[in-house]
Amino acid sequence: MADDTLDHSHSLPDSSAGASAASALPAETWKPKVNPWLIAVVVSMAAFMEVLDTSIANVALPYLAGGLGASNDQSTWVLTSYLVSNAVVLPISGWFASVFGRKRFFMICLTIFTVSSLLCGFAPSLGTLILFRVLQGAGGGGLQPLAQAILADSFPPEKRGLAFALYGITAVIAPTVGPTLGGWITDNYSWRWIFFINIPVGILVLFLVFRLLEDPPWVKQTKGAGIRIDYVGVGLLALGVGALQVVLDKGQEDDWFGSHFITTLAIIAAVCLLSLVIWEWFQKKPIIDIHLFKNPNFLGANLMMFVLGIMLFSSLVMMPQFLQTLVGYTAESAGLVLSGGGAILLFLMPIAGTLASKVQARYIIAFGWLTLCLAMYYSTQHLDLGISFGEASWMRVLQVFGLGFLFVPINLASFIGMPAEKSGSVSGLINFMRNIGSSIGTSMVTTLIARRAQVHQVYLVAHATPGQAPYTQAVQSLAVRLSVLGLAAARATSQAYDRLYNSLINQATTLAYIDTFWVLCIGAGIMFLLSFVLKRNKPGAGGEVAAG
Repeated sequence: MADDTLDHSHSLPDSSAGASAASALPAETWKPKVNPWLIAVVVSMAAFMEVLDTSIANVALPYLAGGLGASNDQSTWVLTSYLVSNAVVLPISGWFASVFGRKRFFMICLTIFTVSSLLCGFAPSLGTLILFRVLQGAGGGGLQPLAQAILADSFPPEKRGLAFALYGITAVIAPTVGPTLGGWITDNYSWRWIFFINIPVGILVLFLVFRLLEDPPWVKQTKGAGIRIDYVGVGLLALGVGALQVVLDKGQEDDWFGSHFITTLAIIAAVCLLSLVIWEWFQKKPIIDIHLFKNPNFLGANLMMFVLGIMLFSSLVMMPQFLQTLVGYTAESAGLVLSGGGAILLFLMPIAGTLASKVQARYIIAFGWLTLCLAMYYSTQHLDLGISFGEASWMRVLQVFGLGFLFVPINLASFIGMPAEKSGSVSGLINFMRNIGSSIGTSMVTTLIARRAQVHQVYLVAHATPGQAPYTQAVQSLAVRLSVLGLAAARATSQAYDRLYNSLINQATTLAYIDTFWVLCIGAGIMFLLSFVLKRNKPGAGGEVAAG
């Protein structure tokens, strides 16, 4: 099945010849006809719109469920369906670009994304909405990696860091803005408008891409060259990644391997993904270029981007969840706490991009992981139920400070030693690793908090029994205060027990959050040590490896 070819492939040049020609033409010899910064703004708008849709619907689920006559559990498939189709397309976007051409495939993705957004807004039932979200995720899956590959090819090496900084702002800020924007739209208008807002932006970007974008020579030379459709690879990828994404999204909700459904999907994901790696390794025309991972630097950069995805979304989930469920913040106030971190990233990303042209990427990466490790340690020492708005905002700023020095140099490190014609595959895989890391990070912290809260609850309950003098004194003291407020003695004692138990649950959950920050701290520390394993690059020289 992998040998089936497109009908027009016999009239195209041999792919190996095209690749050789492309390799012989370094990226530095070609420049786009328009200002590359204009191209950067256009493709970053598309990427921002796509990343925004991974999180904008989160807070709208209750409204959406009510409007379509569905349960809250059923409505979560609106999120899962998007993530599944998005994750399937991400790693093979480079292959699609080689079939259709990068500009044409980018426009196809934009069209699918924009049209499906319109359909989502008009969806009459939950089933049709989920179907349209699958289409929307498939269209959006190509936008992130193609935007990054276009930036890598459009800018000279000495400016590539700043270009990636602009792209990094979209990838890191959009998930932060999404829930706040989605909440505001649903509160003031309708949940349907979280999809309708994509339409004018999508049409504008589509027009600008048509007028401004062009494929570089190495993309034109390899376009459709001897392309074979690897049906087995596509099938294994869709089944494996789709099953994995559902496991990550629904695992904690269904008690992980206590659920037959989750266990079955986990087995399917493991078998399909392992088979995919083996199958693609031996294919002459693979949809995923597994051989790229033979480059230790590319492997290391993907590992770090995977962990970066875990760190980014873990803290993004934990902080507002802690503030809203335990401290009593409103969604708006919790969003304001996150906004400080977003603002600091807007400031730090360009700095990191500038530094990348002057300092070796691995040193910037090491600094980023070290500061992130220290920030997570700080969080373990200062997180408590009495935290103020200012303290929470400062904690969030520290948590994202290190991220500002990671996204750009890790992306640069992934291109070290890679030929120009592989930029699409490189960006597709590294964006895929970040997205999977984001899903795993969200599932990981949700599970850790739930399980560790149970452990701490058992421990604390053992010290909160009538036989414990401090506990008895606390109940009596609280009962007396409640009696003064007008409650009958029996009612006051009952209320005292209830309030102390709720306090115990909150303390146990807080300790669980602290444990989770410890896990993130250790993970960042390990990545700091691994940073020095990356190859030395020539600052400002794109993907060139430093001598010695």
